[in-house]
Amino acid sequence: MPRKKTFSFKNLIHKNFRRLEQFIFLLKSLLTPRQFIYLSCVLVGISSALAVIILKTFAHWVYKSSQKLDDIFHLPFSNSTLPIIGIIITVIIIKKVLDGSIEKGTAQIMYAVAKKRGIMPRKQMFAQIITSSFTVGMGGSAGLESPITITGAAFGSNYAQNYRLSYKDRTLLLACGVAAGIGAAFNAPIAGVLFAIEVVLAEISITAFIPIMISAATGALVSTVMLNEDILFSFKKVQFFDFHNLPYYILLGVLSGFVSINYARTFRKIEHYFAKLKFNYINKALFGAGILGILIFLFPSLFGEGYESIKILADSNPERLVQNTVFERFQESKWILLLFVGSTMLIKVYATSFTLGAGGNGGNFAPSLFVGSYLGFCVAYFFNIMGFAKLPIGNFTLVGMAGILSGLFHAPLTAIFLIAEITGGYNLMVPLMIVSSVSFAISKRFEPYSFDIKNLADKGEVFTDNRDTNILNSIDVSKLIQTDFKPISLSNSLEELVQKIQESDEHIFPVLDEKNNLLGLVHLDEIRPIVFSQFKVKYTAVEEIMQQPKEIIFYDETLETIMDKFDASECKILPVLKNGIFLGFMHKQLILEKYRHRLKSMIIE
Repeated sequence: MPRKKTFSFKNLIHKNFRRLEQFIFLLKSLLTPRQFIYLSCVLVGISSALAVIILKTFAHWVYKSSQKLDDIFHLPFSNSTLPIIGIIITVIIIKKVLDGSIEKGTAQIMYAVAKKRGIMPRKQMFAQIITSSFTVGMGGSAGLESPITITGAAFGSNYAQNYRLSYKDRTLLLACGVAAGIGAAFNAPIAGVLFAIEVVLAEISITAFIPIMISAATGALVSTVMLNEDILFSFKKVQFFDFHNLPYYILLGVLSGFVSINYARTFRKIEHYFAKLKFNYINKALFGAGILGILIFLFPSLFGEGYESIKILADSNPERLVQNTVFERFQESKWILLLFVGSTMLIKVYATSFTLGAGGNGGNFAPSLFVGSYLGFCVAYFFNIMGFAKLPIGNFTLVGMAGILSGLFHAPLTAIFLIAEITGGYNLMVPLMIVSSVSFAISKRFEPYSFDIKNLADKGEVFTDNRDTNILNSIDVSKLIQTDFKPISLSNSLEELVQKIQESDEHIFPVLDEKNNLLGLVHLDEIRPIVFSQFKVKYTAVEEIMQQPKEIIFYDETLETIMDKFDASECKILPVLKNGIFLGFMHKQLILEKYRHRLKSMIIE
């Protein structure tokens, strides 16, 4: 009797996906390479936008649900408990489902471009969505934009790998995914394009703008069509710029720069503290999330991304922030409200640090907007209370976001156009430019690198704004070491050395002991007079003709440091050591050849 075929939804999805994949391969064979890239950037843009919709919808639903529960039952600890549950769920998923690890922060995108030829793990296409949904959706004090950009980049990278595209096209589609994610999250396609260029790509040509713009526009369009307007982060009430307020905007820019520096340094300290903790993953989650819960109980606006509280401040209704809190009886006091908002601004970095340090997943993009809006509000509110001026609180709240975003991520253009787009116009363009540029200049003076990539940049593992350094750091040092050398020992006679010279084309010979420790070098050019004299060959010891190297290359050094050693020593060949053991030689000419080859392959066209 024949066995009945059972319907499987999973098999149906897999079958349809394979058909779609075959159809795209067919299109690739019919279209020109440039046309296929245009098609690909649309598909990557749609995928990134769908990820944004899932994340934003879930986070918004959880936030509204917690508000309703609080309004109905007036539970004093409801908002404090949800983040703890969300973080515990996140760490369990990471441990049991995602092999115990997940990379956080946009730095991993830059690391993939610099060190992994634009290749990102396949699991990043879904891991970020799942984990950050529980962390931020249930109240973790972090942002969804970092997981969104990582997911978009993973879509672009894996799409390019699947359809066998080149490194340049793979990096381009990775940037397209990032641009689409930001464009969809804020309905701000221009900001998405600029973020991809300022933060992700080090080198780009004009022609590469087109695919990135198409992806960003696609992402923004899909989110506009499918997301409810109240989920999107936007503002409509914006007053015109008054040039009489220019000094106050300059002051806001200065404060933004220093607050950005404080945020970056505080976050790194807490991050390192959690990294050194010896707790198991559950205890670490309980420890960090427990402190977070206490902070949220005292300052409820720290719950989740905090965009709702930004809208409240922009509407000049700070008293709503203290409702249902222990400070509710002070809501009529302007100075207490100012102190409450200022304290929340300074504590936000701790809330975000505890969220991520405890094992939650999220980013610092939304927290930077949160801190900036609170800072802008405090500046305007303070001068209004003092009677020095009548400043537009809504404008300062919005412009402050650009200040912190610019100072923290070193992305002033993204900051300017993001706020311009979410406000629906360019009425604030002048103060946005002033505050963003001043904040960026101050932050750059004291923090050369964006705080998200500082640790990697110090090691040379991500691209910076120095093209030569980027190219050198993208080259694998281990593949430049020449290991087919002819070693000699102190016990060898010069007759044996002459024999090795005749059998080899090398001009330098390492003198090693029995443990392969480098004792010195013998240079053929230096010993030619001895080699052609039989008497000197017979009565000269290796130790007499051996020289100490002018410089030594260590295995873990960056190519930028290595090139500095070549220039300082004026040598063409230098020895390479690892833990004191001689590995081989490195040739300056080979590095320059690799540099030229990589320069051609890295510029995205």
